[in-house]
Amino acid sequence: MSIPFPFSAIVGQDELKQSILIAAVEPAIGGLLVLGDRGTGKSTAVRGLAALLPKMKAVQGCRYHCDPAARGGCEDCARIKADARLKTELLPVPVVDLPLGASEDRVLGALDLERALSQGIKVFEPGLLAKAHRGFLYIDEVNLLEDHLVDLLIDVAASGENVIEREGLSVRHPARFVLVGSGNPEEGELRPQLLDRFGLSVEVKTPTDIAQRVEVVRRRDAFERDPSAFTAQWAKADAKTSRQILKARERLSDVAVPDAILHRAAELCLAVGSDGLRGELTLMRAARALAALEGAAEVGLAHLRHIAVPALRHRLRRNPLDDTGSGDRIERAVVELWS
Repeated sequence: MSIPFPFSAIVGQDELKQSILIAAVEPAIGGLLVLGDRGTGKSTAVRGLAALLPKMKAVQGCRYHCDPAARGGCEDCARIKADARLKTELLPVPVVDLPLGASEDRVLGALDLERALSQGIKVFEPGLLAKAHRGFLYIDEVNLLEDHLVDLLIDVAASGENVIEREGLSVRHPARFVLVGSGNPEEGELRPQLLDRFGLSVEVKTPTDIAQRVEVVRRRDAFERDPSAFTAQWAKADAKTSRQILKARERLSDVAVPDAILHRAAELCLAVGSDGLRGELTLMRAARALAALEGAAEVGLAHLRHIAVPALRHRLRRNPLDDTGSGDRIERAVVELWS
């Protein structure tokens, strides 16, 4: 198994790293979209996340690794509860890759043909969506994803369930995951329906500072020469970040969001012309997660300022009379409203 580049060793890209941590603390944000130049550490940062995440408690024997504390569960959980006493186990939080060329059967799941032919029984073989439940589904070059897979993702992301009605199978299982996509916008745009499902959007650029570029090359070279030694060098920093995520999750529900902050969020969304109400919801959830990461008791205006751009930049309509980027438009509105 390949060793991922340590998350803490990534040079720069502060907005990207912070957004990943926010998504790890608050899955209800919905997902993270990372767009930018090739070779800027987009996939490296996402893959480095897996090593940071604390293990999760799951029902032993459940193919969908359901939370034992959750209500309902799935057919596997119902069978286990009926047959024996419920047992639990600790599992790594799944970070599942969805290849661009994946078939519908690979994504949704399908009939287990081997058991059907050898034993004559119909058994559902879970797909990538089942494996990603309670974790992260990562799509590299998400803007090149085929339309039929985009339609599947939109349906499941909206309902939190995967429903299969085919080949004599009738299966319904939970599929709640944080959708993480990366890509280069020059190679194609995302469909608006899928774009709207991402909670946060981050733009990464090639660093222009020479010292920073040199440090990137130096660290990458050291990692490729001896991955184990380089990872050990950054293990303490990664462990600290992992503890920060765990503590933030524990205090998240206790972080207060004053009405004044909600008013500010709605005010900003109206000012920039954000479609729908997902902008306000994402601002609230992301600001609360950021406050939890920082150990604050309540969300302040500084938290809202900090996440305004990644929460709203992909929700703005294009203005033919304003050629500035969406991030610049949001920052300008923040200054005009809150200064």
